Amino acid sequence: MFLSQWASTQFAPPYALQVDDIDPRGVPAHIGVVMDGNGRWAQKRGLARTDGHAAGEEALFDTVEGALELGVKWLTVYAFSTENWKRPPDEVRYLMRFNEGMLLRRRDELNERGVRIRFLGRRDWRVPRRLIRRMDEALELTAKNRTMTLTIAFNYGGRAEIVDAVKSLVESGVSARQVDEKAIRAHMYHADMPDPDLVVRTSGEYRISNFLLWELAYSELVFTPVLWPDFRREHLFDAVREFQHRDRRFGGLEA
Repeated sequence: MFLSQWASTQFAPPYALQVDDIDPRGVPAHIGVVMDGNGRWAQKRGLARTDGHAAGEEALFDTVEGALELGVKWLTVYAFSTENWKRPPDEVRYLMRFNEGMLLRRRDELNERGVRIRFLGRRDWRVPRRLIRRMDEALELTAKNRTMTLTIAFNYGGRAEIVDAVKSLVESGVSARQVDEKAIRAHMYHADMPDPDLVVRTSGEYRISNFLLWELAYSELVFTPVLWPDFRREHLFDAVREFQHRDRRFGGLEA
């Protein structure tokens, strides 16, 4: 869900944004983003749905730059869900080609920024082999980077992840007495990935849509009416400001 016209200069902010009121000590370590609204953005402009997906790349990389500016260590974006295969075949084919092209175009720039690229989801028969090769190339290229980890949830579903974790547990021979949260967590797709502190969903929808169901048990949720192609770092900063006004008790009582 990315734009082909993005250039390397996009990482240079065109204007200064006010972030002095954001406490750097309270910036979320991990932010998840449900990038929603591409189709409606295109429809409002009389464009094809694929044009909406293309227009979302500028939003993604401005958000990446904003996260880097704030010092966010983990950014996870929902790019293609296990349910998205139900979309029209032409749209699905476009998304496969587009994401392959995005990796070819952008992996070097992300690598230069110290961003580690990872993927979250199933690598089943439906994902084109060429796309998987591009994913592996991006993984290898950026594996040693630690400034920020950009995780792209692709062919991902929260329920599918839990099912796959349970299958892995059973196959490993773990007894029922040994099954607890720690054991299940160890078999999730990326056991080292911290739970998101903040999850942002665009386009005015108030759903999590099968995104990180296990991991977001205590995440703060922020919903914005902004359609994804119009989302920019200032909207991310607003979400972080909202996050910093939340009282996170994790089931306990306020001290």
